[in-house]
Amino acid sequence: MNKRSEGHPAALQSPREWSLVEDAYDEMDNQRKESLFALGNGYIGMRGYFEEGYHGKEGASVRGNYVNGFYDTAPIHYPEGAYGYPAEGQAMLNVTDAGILKLSVEGETFHLNRGHVKFYKRVLHMQSGVLHRLVEWESPAGHRVLIHIRRLVSLTHRHLAAIHYEVTALNFAGTVSLCSAMDGDIAEAEGPPDRGGDPRLGTRRTEPSLLFEEAGSDGRGGGWLKQRTRHSRFALLTAMSHRLVLPPSASYSLSEKHDRQRLSVQYDVALRRGDTFSLSKFISHHMSRETREEELLMQSESALRLAESRGFDGLAEEQHAYLDAFWSRADVEIKGDPALQQGLRFNAFGLLQSAGRDGRTSMAAKGLTGEGYEGHYFWDTEMYVLPFFTFTTPEIGRALLEFRYRTLEQARERAKVMAQRGALYPWRTIGGEENSAFFPAGTAQAHINADIAYGIRQYVQATGDEAFLAQQGAEILFETSRFWVDLGHYDPARDGAFCIDGVTGPDEYTALVNNNAYTNLMAREHLRYACETAGLMRERYPSEYALLEQKIGLTEEEILGWEQAADKMYVPYDEELGIYAQDDTFLSKRKWDFAGTPPENYPLLLHYHPLVIYRHQVLKQADLVLALFLLGEQFSREEKIRNYRYYEPLTTHDSSLSPCIHSIIAAEIGELEAAYDYFGRTVRMDLDDVNGNAKDGLHTAAMAGSWMAVVNGFGGMRLDRGGRLGFRPVLPPQWESCRFKVMHRGQRLEVFFDREQVTYTLQEGEGLDILHDGERLEIRPGVPVRRELSADREPAGGHLGN
Repeated sequence: MNKRSEGHPAALQSPREWSLVEDAYDEMDNQRKESLFALGNGYIGMRGYFEEGYHGKEGASVRGNYVNGFYDTAPIHYPEGAYGYPAEGQAMLNVTDAGILKLSVEGETFHLNRGHVKFYKRVLHMQSGVLHRLVEWESPAGHRVLIHIRRLVSLTHRHLAAIHYEVTALNFAGTVSLCSAMDGDIAEAEGPPDRGGDPRLGTRRTEPSLLFEEAGSDGRGGGWLKQRTRHSRFALLTAMSHRLVLPPSASYSLSEKHDRQRLSVQYDVALRRGDTFSLSKFISHHMSRETREEELLMQSESALRLAESRGFDGLAEEQHAYLDAFWSRADVEIKGDPALQQGLRFNAFGLLQSAGRDGRTSMAAKGLTGEGYEGHYFWDTEMYVLPFFTFTTPEIGRALLEFRYRTLEQARERAKVMAQRGALYPWRTIGGEENSAFFPAGTAQAHINADIAYGIRQYVQATGDEAFLAQQGAEILFETSRFWVDLGHYDPARDGAFCIDGVTGPDEYTALVNNNAYTNLMAREHLRYACETAGLMRERYPSEYALLEQKIGLTEEEILGWEQAADKMYVPYDEELGIYAQDDTFLSKRKWDFAGTPPENYPLLLHYHPLVIYRHQVLKQADLVLALFLLGEQFSREEKIRNYRYYEPLTTHDSSLSPCIHSIIAAEIGELEAAYDYFGRTVRMDLDDVNGNAKDGLHTAAMAGSWMAVVNGFGGMRLDRGGRLGFRPVLPPQWESCRFKVMHRGQRLEVFFDREQVTYTLQEGEGLDILHDGERLEIRPGVPVRRELSADREPAGGHLGN
């Protein structure tokens, strides 16, 4: 393809660090690009498919359109079942495709594999939130057109998406036809029926999940389609409308066609040479989970009228303004590595596009970019995604936690099924019910309770939002604390220590163990925070506390029981090695033969039976090392070094959640080369397709992890127990400087550091006290405070205890 750009729109010229650019179409790489060029707003997700559609070679396209929280259920079939297994699974659906626009020039259909593509470029602008595609195409008959397509999913109007399609006749006068359609008959994504044995993809549905109910049109090119899920019985109404703009000399005719689930309107436009016309298409999605069903059509009409009044350009201006505000808080700027800079911004933009912000929905492991993991929400949200929003856009952070409160009743029911008191949150879910069919790496990961508690604590400390704690968070903390005390037991053989048996920690290559160190450490922190919260509420929110006591039957005796369990929590430790044992038996197992494992046998879960893996010292992802980060104040630097150096060689990082955690701890103990290597693997996880499965959707935890690796790793940011910010920056030798911002209790702090010093500047707020390398600093508006970088963050000499 000829990549000349003379005379083409300036919008396609964008710095690499702020954009994603494609200069040529590769059909065999198209599914991955559809994930990368996906757009969303936390409610609607649209993969980066082409409007005209491609169905050539195997796996050419997955035209994915998603609505966060819209799912169907289906029975889970177990060859051999047991009590308490989840009976139904939930799966995010690929919904009505309203992004169809097909162009023909003098009767010949535009397609990148036909005729001659003289110019092609696709650009995702992360500052404007608009996806551009520019194609100069010559038909087989020699008619040349310039096609400029813009697309956005509105960040300010959650039910709206829009496409602007502009065509210029370059060397001819004649008829150009543009057919706009929406189709509710969604084909299953291509792939083998068993998904190749990859558990990350979920099961293939054997019957359509969306059933047609009714459709209609407005008589002027607009239409709507109502469908209902087969089992969950949710209704979805998808609608479209159009705005056509013609040159003065042009004429057109319009024709409509309705065929049950497919509605289309075709514009036949007579153009002179050099003429340009455009069609703006506005799309809305509304579902019955969030509004009364009889109001769906009315709300859809209202949304489309608003879009028509704004026009595409008006929506684009709003989009840009919204992103200006977002980037003023969330941007991380590094000098010295443009590829990693691009990755950081791509990841932050992707997180914003996929995070639910209505309190009813959360963040799927693949966001709204693909159907990997069936659109389920995991612990990824609280441990990886939530910190990003807590410190950049805290209103979204609160909404993510509100989802957990909204689904607390389902967590209570799950605890009952598991013969426990209190509440147990599901390992994977959309609607709040447990969806994990493989309990050793699912329900057994009870640490999710403590992960959610940790997220609540961090959010409240960082924002000061005690109202959330009093109204919602405390109830979560208390009910999940009940679970821990009922699950564990005091073991006489360990001098009455509180032990927790039969669990799986974050490392899914070691399942169903007793006293997983991460779980016990996090449960201890959880119980202590619940006790602190009870005291805070008694003092500051006595009426809310009294109501909660009555609602859940809380007693002072029970709270004392939480305190006792925390104080007596058992954490396995090996005196000879001087490290914390991952669990009671991990250190007694044979180490995995890494030297004898072929590179093509990773990830291990796709090549070895679980029992083979469980019998060895081998980790899928950071486990105890994650605790070193989250509960860092509980470990000395020497302990961190010993534990990191023992577990790091045993970790495969087969999970995308893992490298960022190792990067953070490596940076903290002075192993900057390793920290930078792990950071690079995290930050470009999807752009470079590190794990080889970006086509199924992006890795939102790794996206958030790249932010953590900079801010918590190289920036050394921590919150102390009182919620005060502290920093201990270290600059990788590959960089010239680093700049990031964090929000803390309504104030915005900028942190900038280069090879010599760090500068703290308060950009919003009245004053903030922070710690720099243990030194207390008062940061006031307009008065930057500078300090030299710490000089003692060098690698410790020798291996300690290993």
